[in-house]
Amino acid sequence: MTVRTEIEDGVALVTLDRPERHNAVDLDTAAELAAVWRAFRFDDAVRAAVVTGAGGRAFCTGIDRSADVPQPPSPYSLDDPMIRIGPKANDLWKPVIAAVDGMACGGAFYLLGEAEFLIASENSTFFDPHTTYGMVSAYESIYMAQRMPLGEIARLALMGTAERLGAPRAYEIGLVSELTAPGAAAEVALRRAAVLAAQPTEPVQGTVRALWAAKEAARTQALAHAPQLIALGNLPPDRQAGLFAARTRHDDRGGGQEGRPPVR
Repeated sequence: MTVRTEIEDGVALVTLDRPERHNAVDLDTAAELAAVWRAFRFDDAVRAAVVTGAGGRAFCTGIDRSADVPQPPSPYSLDDPMIRIGPKANDLWKPVIAAVDGMACGGAFYLLGEAEFLIASENSTFFDPHTTYGMVSAYESIYMAQRMPLGEIARLALMGTAERLGAPRAYEIGLVSELTAPGAAAEVALRRAAVLAAQPTEPVQGTVRALWAAKEAARTQALAHAPQLIALGNLPPDRQAGLFAARTRHDDRGGGQEGRPPVR
């Protein structure tokens, strides 16, 4: 298992447990995450959840580039396992807090984009390597444009590996709601989740649903364009692989798992 779950006093702690790969998501991990969120829908013992990454170096560095994701030949179709890793994609409306310690990049934004709010340690960093490695940042940018000022996500997405958004700046712009000492994000998030779990669950879930309804129409319309933008804008797989192989040590802070696999 690459996803650990622990439930106590109404709060579920969901931990990506691939620290040796900086918690990059392979196909098994993607399937496990989706199954966890779906199971929580039926579990009255879970009233709130925290999602985090093991090891302290990374929350998640996107999809593991060793994952083989065959693609249909049509530019109007896209098989993306990351689309299904978040709680909202699995129709879970119990509140979820993301606890970030270390790096959060690329495909991690699918999870961050579907959390109610983010808590991060002060040494955490956010970045999006897609453009550097010849890929369109579509889903990731759309999710994060719902959480932060447009100019900030534009800078983060367009500048690729050259840009790192530190936790203090992420807090200033509202992406992160609370900063903690290094290594303490999950602990603090669990305390905040305990408060959520103590409220009557039906009104809490209704409030979560209302908050998402406020931005759902724009997000849904934007996401509908993502497959075609990726098909049109991504470099061929061999050129993506070449760019990734030529990355510098500075680019490779994500341990080789940033971004998405060169499959489109």
